[in-house]
Amino acid sequence: MYKENDYLVYKKDVCKVRKVRKNKMNEKDYYILIPINDESLIIEAPADNRMGFIRNVISKEAAEKLIKKIPEIETLENIDDKYIEKTYKELLYNGDLEDLIKIIKTTYLRNDARIKSNKKISDKDKTYFEKAEEYLYNELSISLGMSFDETKTYIIDKVNELIKWSED
Repeated sequence: MYKENDYLVYKKDVCKVRKVRKNKMNEKDYYILIPINDESLIIEAPADNRMGFIRNVISKEAAEKLIKKIPEIETLENIDDKYIEKTYKELLYNGDLEDLIKIIKTTYLRNDARIKSNKKISDKDKTYFEKAEEYLYNELSISLGMSFDETKTYIIDKVNELIKWSED
């Protein structure tokens, strides 16, 4: 059971446990959660997690391992533009951090190709890129003990270092 001030992931959002309290109606424990990206929002979630919406934040060791694996994570290939949003949604909402990286890498490359062709970037790609970054960096920032921006910079630097090292 989580305690006050612990971090957890509720659905896709990293949240801080504000408190644990008993529901007066059913006498069950509930978490009062505050998402780290929107402190004005308050979520009340059953502590028994019977719906499976709550999970631990990735550990620092697992986060470092994941970062080292980023260059090897494949992008999405050969997906028709009319099905790309469906694919992004499925990957975004399943809660797997590697899938968030797939979205980030795929949308980045698709938008980069559009820019190089003097085309406007896709709103869909931009939206899913930003959402995937938000979910990924919010969780990793807690694991690594950094701010969102520090985490993003750290990961980009690490990945560039890994790519450069593998090319040598």
